[in-house]
Amino acid sequence: MFDNISNDLRAHEGRWGAQGFWALVVYRFGRWRYGVEPPLLRKFFSLLYRIAFKWVQVVAGIELPCEVEIGRNFVIDHSGGIVVSGFARFGDDCRIRTGVVVGLARVDDPCAPVIGNNVDIGAGAKVLGRIRIGNNVRIGANAVVIADVPDDSIAVGVPATCRPWKRT
Repeated sequence: MFDNISNDLRAHEGRWGAQGFWALVVYRFGRWRYGVEPPLLRKFFSLLYRIAFKWVQVVAGIELPCEVEIGRNFVIDHSGGIVVSGFARFGDDCRIRTGVVVGLARVDDPCAPVIGNNVDIGAGAKVLGRIRIGNNVRIGANAVVIADVPDDSIAVGVPATCRPWKRT
C-alpha cells in the first residue's frame, strides 16, 4: 500500500494537497483492507474506509471506489464531478480531469469501460458502457464515448468520433 501511495504522490508531482491524491490514498487504503486479518479488524478498517470515501466524495467531489482496477501512475487532475464506476478498469499512465464520468451505460448492464495504457481523458468527458479504450488514446473535453476507441486515436464530439492521433 505505501509503495503505491508513494508512486501516486510522485505521479501527482509531489502535491500532497492535491485532492486527486487524497482520493487515491483512500482508494489504496480501501484495497489494502481486504487483506487484513482477523475479520473483526477488517470490519473496523472497512468502517474507516467508508467514512474516508464519503469525506473525499463530499469535499473533493471525487468518487473512486476501491473496486476499480487502476494501473501505475494514475493521475486525477483537478477535482469535482468525477465519478468512476466500480466496474471500470484503467491501465498504466492514465489521467482524468474534472467532470469525468467513467461508468455504466445502463443500470441493467453492470459493465463499465476497460481503459488501456497512456489514456488522457479531458474535462467533462463521459466514457460509458461495455466498451474498450485502446492504448495511447486522447479523449477530448466534453466528449461522450459510447463505442470502442482503437489504439493511437483521439476521440472528440457528441457522440465521439475517432481519428488517428499522430504524436509529435
